[in-house]
Amino acid sequence: MKHQTTLCWLIPPIFVLALVAAGLGLFDPNPGVPFAHTNHRGENVMINGQGLYVYDTRSSAAQMQGNDLITLVVGLPLLVISTLWAFRGSLRGRLLLTGTLGFFLYTYMSMSTLASYNDVFLVYVALFTLSLYTFILSMMSFDLATLPGHFSEKLPRGWIAGLMFIVAAFLGLAWLGRILIPLFQNQTPALENTTTLVIQFMDLALIAPAALLGGILLLRKSAWGYLLASVMLTKGVTMGLGVSAMGINMAFRGVPDSLGILIPFLLITAANLVMTIILLRNVNE
Repeated sequence: MKHQTTLCWLIPPIFVLALVAAGLGLFDPNPGVPFAHTNHRGENVMINGQGLYVYDTRSSAAQMQGNDLITLVVGLPLLVISTLWAFRGSLRGRLLLTGTLGFFLYTYMSMSTLASYNDVFLVYVALFTLSLYTFILSMMSFDLATLPGHFSEKLPRGWIAGLMFIVAAFLGLAWLGRILIPLFQNQTPALENTTTLVIQFMDLALIAPAALLGGILLLRKSAWGYLLASVMLTKGVTMGLGVSAMGINMAFRGVPDSLGILIPFLLITAANLVMTIILLRNVNE
């Protein structure tokens, strides 16, 4: 595997730092009491008031803790398994590792910019930096000239591309609806403890275009299509699990209407998991 020596140095710190960040997010014993607050735009919100996410709203804290849970029980084990698999020379392992690194990159880009400042801020920055360059090196490790030849002709490229188009359309419609409706009404979308729509920016600028472009290139049997499909399917699984965990935790914390997000994201998780398995089974090592 190209760049394996460098990756050997970069991946273990990602594991350790993510374990620390997610563990503190879930289990920080710092006591406190939630309290009401009127933010800079006049919104009445409930601040968490406890734990690592002491200055985040209860809704935001519940979402971040849901993602912390997925990081601990899915992301970190997947990082270990895919790394060991990839370092043994498996193409399937390298594809899975690249997608897993994409999960960590997205997660700690969002935490670095979305979470209210706390004691783990530099850990978030380090995780984003390590994940970014490790992801780039992992993408560069593939021989694009020969990559398409490693996939079986039986691979259902149309179904996988269709799923990627659905994810892109779902994110686009969901977030544009949240932005455009208030815009036409001369209002501001609910921002809680943020100054702008961070997740919406990331999904509309990165995830939806990558899914759309990956689907088109996959239909054309382009090497980049196979590579982007591997990354986006893994991202789809982790995103669906993460948002589902967020919804459950938000409902547990008493955030209204939080269970409504479960059904579409559970369907996204299941579909991406099935397609990930199919894609990996159609790889010729």
